[in-house]
Amino acid sequence: MAIVLGKPGVDGLSKAVGVLREWQYDGAPMQLHPGDLGWFWRLGAEATAAAVRTWSRDGLILAVGLLDGPGLLRLTIAPDAQRDEELARQLVVDVTGPEGGVLPEGKVNIEAPMGALVQDLLFEDGWNTDEPWTPLRRDLTEPVKDPGVRIEVAGPEQAHVFAAVHRAAFDGSRFTDERWHAMAAGLPYADARCLVAYDDQGNAVAAVTVWSAGPGRPGLLEPMGVHREHRRQGHGEAITVAAAAALQELGSSSAIVCTPSSNVGAVATYRSAGFQQRPEVRDRYRDVQGLSGGSGRRESAAPHQLR
Repeated sequence: MAIVLGKPGVDGLSKAVGVLREWQYDGAPMQLHPGDLGWFWRLGAEATAAAVRTWSRDGLILAVGLLDGPGLLRLTIAPDAQRDEELARQLVVDVTGPEGGVLPEGKVNIEAPMGALVQDLLFEDGWNTDEPWTPLRRDLTEPVKDPGVRIEVAGPEQAHVFAAVHRAAFDGSRFTDERWHAMAAGLPYADARCLVAYDDQGNAVAAVTVWSAGPGRPGLLEPMGVHREHRRQGHGEAITVAAAAALQELGSSSAIVCTPSSNVGAVATYRSAGFQQRPEVRDRYRDVQGLSGGSGRRESAAPHQLR
């Protein structure tokens, strides 16, 4: 059967989220997580559906992509199909040519699991590697310590608090109460939590969203940030420990996160919270007219504001 490129539409998002859940396992390469779709859902269900692509054979989804920005495709592939040659070649055809309607002409980035055949084919086509990112993982089979600060789960009444901390943590953030409610209405948020950390004076100082992929599977931190007026006080470590505890309560086997390797402060903070570094990963990018690398990464993946 031929490989079919599809746009799931709003009604088909549940199937895409479902396969992404199934593809998460401990030891997997850093890859697209259902929480990534959940965070994108802040822009609404219609925008999320418009940004998702699927590749199927005989009705079975083998790959899912998220257009996480104008020139960035975040792509992952079913574990047993990552070296499938027919699929890999069709993916390259669809994503590298504008006629496929996936990526535009010009400079673009593709994130794909390290070790997948599509990585090799993009290299053969002249795609370069972009700046390194560092994945980190914390095992959740052991107890998680108390974070040492007051942590609250942000529900609808606290949406404005979470949104305010996010804007104060990420330069250029446009996150609002309305976007929180849109995100919380999304399918992946049923297994997610937004946490806010408070200091001794009652100030909201840090925030994180955690996304479970189901019991026994890795959960994701996306995004996490510390208020710019309350940095260098250990709040990043505290909210990260709280995130691990929340994922443990949700049944996750581990907690994962990925941050630019150049952000040594973020890497150090995650390590201080019990996360272990994993091998670096890199996007592939297509250079155009001598332009240098530099990914079109999503807002929340700009260097985590932990300084």
